[in-house]
Amino acid sequence: MPLFGLCRVIMRKRKIIVLDEATANVDLETDKAMQELVRKEFKDCTVLTIAHRLETIMNSDRIIVMDKGAIAEVGTPQELLAKDGGLFAELAKTSDFGQ
Repeated sequence: MPLFGLCRVIMRKRKIIVLDEATANVDLETDKAMQELVRKEFKDCTVLTIAHRLETIMNSDRIIVMDKGAIAEVGTPQELLAKDGGLFAELAKTSDFGQ
């Protein structure tokens, strides 16, 4: 029930929010709506989003790519997509990202 959890966080007015796979079990349309809500309601907060779905994190200020428990890459989505041979860029190429 990610929507109930998100509502609870909005009501508590926290400055640091951790979303751990918050949209993993929703369709892409709901994911997009939830991300818009997060951007609006938490614009003055630090939001840490843990996600496997690329669409969920593409509007992030910074992405940390983990590989085998270690930090492999850090950058903006645009920087990481432009990095030839980078893990994030390869993941975007081989996934169904944007489809």
